[in-house]
Amino acid sequence: MRVLFVTPECYPLVKTGGLADVAGALPLALAAAGIDARVLLPAYPGLLSRITGPVVASTMPDLFGGKARLIAGRTVDGLQVGLLDAPHLYARDGGPYLGPDGLDWPDNDLRFAALSWVGAQVARGAITGWAPDLVHLHDWQSALTAAYLHIGSTPTSPSPPSLLTIHNLAFQGLFPVDRVAHLRLPPGLAPIGDLEYYGQISFLKAGVRYADHLSTVSPTYAREIVTPENGMGFDGLLRARAGQLTGIVNGIDDSVWDPATDPHVVAPYNARKLGVKAVDKAALQGELGLELRADAPLFCVVSRLTAQKGLDLLPTVLASMIARGAQLAVLGAGDAHLEAALLRAAAQHPGQVAVVVGYDEPLSHRFQAGADAIVVPSRFEPCGLTQLYGLRYGTVPIVARVGGLADTVIDANEAALRDGVATGFQFAPVDASALSVAIDRAIDLYADQRAWQRLQRRAMTRDVGWSTAAAKYVDLYERLVVTAPRS
Repeated sequence: MRVLFVTPECYPLVKTGGLADVAGALPLALAAAGIDARVLLPAYPGLLSRITGPVVASTMPDLFGGKARLIAGRTVDGLQVGLLDAPHLYARDGGPYLGPDGLDWPDNDLRFAALSWVGAQVARGAITGWAPDLVHLHDWQSALTAAYLHIGSTPTSPSPPSLLTIHNLAFQGLFPVDRVAHLRLPPGLAPIGDLEYYGQISFLKAGVRYADHLSTVSPTYAREIVTPENGMGFDGLLRARAGQLTGIVNGIDDSVWDPATDPHVVAPYNARKLGVKAVDKAALQGELGLELRADAPLFCVVSRLTAQKGLDLLPTVLASMIARGAQLAVLGAGDAHLEAALLRAAAQHPGQVAVVVGYDEPLSHRFQAGADAIVVPSRFEPCGLTQLYGLRYGTVPIVARVGGLADTVIDANEAALRDGVATGFQFAPVDASALSVAIDRAIDLYADQRAWQRLQRRAMTRDVGWSTAAAKYVDLYERLVVTAPRS
């Protein structure tokens, strides 16, 4: 089976969040199951030089206002990619979505409509010698592909089926209604109904409306987003499609995230040599300027610093953590007021709190290897990856009982500890009081090192790789292809 991924980012080429990890790792896992998966994404600056064997697969004399080419090649990991080389849309300083001023690019609608348009053309056979049996779309940036496929489909020439994965419903691709005139859509599709969303147009709504099937990245999140409390205004539309909505928990690349072979950590270790983790802890404490104390439970955060991630709760619980002898290390960037609050906390508690503003991939590995626990207090979390890295590294997750966090961490209550199945700590509701209780529970268990290490080892036995999720995707793909219309 041939599957085309259409995505705005893909690790290791470009990454702003967990979507990139999925788009980079899942196709490789699918290849092991016999799926020929290829990834289409924009050729942001520098990406063309990072693929091997580049070949011009297609040319486009006018793609939303300029010339474009589709360049096929491979990443260093062997992933087959197609880079949409459209300099007028992507060759600019800044990030994939934001300019140097930190604001959205004003033409993001054209930039990702172009990606979706080309995705639909490739899906319908624009590349000689390769056409997909199914198209797998990722988030709002590629969701318009489903609408273009719908437009191009005829009884004698049907488009391949499409699957839209919603990685985070909070990001919906909203633009002014008058922008629809630039998107190569027939008037009947917008602004009424199919794209209209509270006076704007939404790329995500087009995908939800026209994709043959919808998925999201955990079963609990799939249940949450059909409710008014968590549906972000999409709950009615999603309830109408509940029969075509599937939740599949993400995996991680367990060859990249492996404490036994990780080149970024000071002292590799595994569940049988868990004592070596203390070396990484001391190294991280030294690197961050924390007191070198083996007896101090070291909690870490690796995250975007936003209210969605619940990180505004941290300053509130910090004093009680430090009073109990704990340390905190934070790596991330985001809301300026949260960055400032955490930096103030580090200044007020030297040697006990360390904050690194920004993102550093090797440092994130050292955080996972050196910390005793990782805190993920998200108010909503479609899946989450950092808690999966924590499980892999024996860095005990402390998570809010939401979304994929609830699906991947087993709470260390008395019964679960007694039966040897606990892997971390859950808390609810998502407020400072409940978070503080969860942290206290972790500190209490840390005082019993034998019990703590049993919890760590159990966490490290969990299968957090892509094999299980890939098998579920293969099953879903096969069902969609079998039921797709035939000419």
